Amino acid sequence: MVLVYAESPRGQIRKAAFEAVSFGRKLAEQLQMPCAAIVLGSVQGDAGELGRYGASRVFQVVHEGLHSLDSQVFTAVLAEAAQRLEASVLVLSHTSTGKTLAGRLAVRLKAGLVSGINGIASVGNDGSLQVLKPVFSGKATAEYSISSPVKVISLMGNAVRPEASGQPVPVEKLEIAVPAARVRVREVRTIEGRVPLPEAEIVVSAGRGMKDPSNWGIIEELANALGATTACSRPVADSHWRPHHEHVGQTGISIRPNLYIAVGISGAIQHLAGVNNSKVIVVINKDPEAPFFKAADYGVVGDLFEVVPRLTEAVRRFKAAQ
Repeated sequence: MVLVYAESPRGQIRKAAFEAVSFGRKLAEQLQMPCAAIVLGSVQGDAGELGRYGASRVFQVVHEGLHSLDSQVFTAVLAEAAQRLEASVLVLSHTSTGKTLAGRLAVRLKAGLVSGINGIASVGNDGSLQVLKPVFSGKATAEYSISSPVKVISLMGNAVRPEASGQPVPVEKLEIAVPAARVRVREVRTIEGRVPLPEAEIVVSAGRGMKDPSNWGIIEELANALGATTACSRPVADSHWRPHHEHVGQTGISIRPNLYIAVGISGAIQHLAGVNNSKVIVVINKDPEAPFFKAADYGVVGDLFEVVPRLTEAVRRFKAAQ
């Protein structure tokens, strides 16, 4: 069985979970085995909706100790579930939660682990699994082989498009002893509103070329028109022009949206390392020698204070005509 851990932070099943289940279904077809999903804790709505994305069975472990993430508790529960269900592959999302759990699970299950993959290369006749993973900041792709009886992998965000191809399935309660937590969560502060950066399909980002934080309104307007999430370069976050959770790059959040628009960002290597897995990169900069243009799919050389408002207006006209 391919078992997919479908994350449900704050009781909400997010896009990353649907991506992981869609990926798990395709992998299960190659391995000629069923695909199941598991959720931990209470969920708003019907967890059985994961069946639409390829899970033939959906399991749920409900316990008050699973309301907030404790990596030791979650690892113990997932490991027990994987063993009880005789899962040969455990799929996680390559989120902060997935990164926290993957190594612990691999040790408990005595499994081979490859984290941050974006595809499957092939399945060996001996049961081995060849997976693809971006390396050298996305400049190359490496192929890893996992030959252990049990395998743990984590899937990069936006590597697979969620595909609804089935029907909802009944949710089966799984009775597993949940160990006492050793960490007490006193308070959780979350950023609400737009889609989180790791899950965003469109990102509009800006840098020091904005000259002053008071000018950020044109970036917000473009993002609103596109239905995008906003981001920024490190100098902008360090200057407190924008909150640090919007900082993308090697020292910030690594993202891989379908469209990344960089406004007034020179394109230092540290920034590129966190965004060059984007499917399409558009750069707007008045300096034709800006390094970012070498990584761009499309570039606009011009004053961002003229280009961005015109781009926003063009997007609005296009959407109004649809």
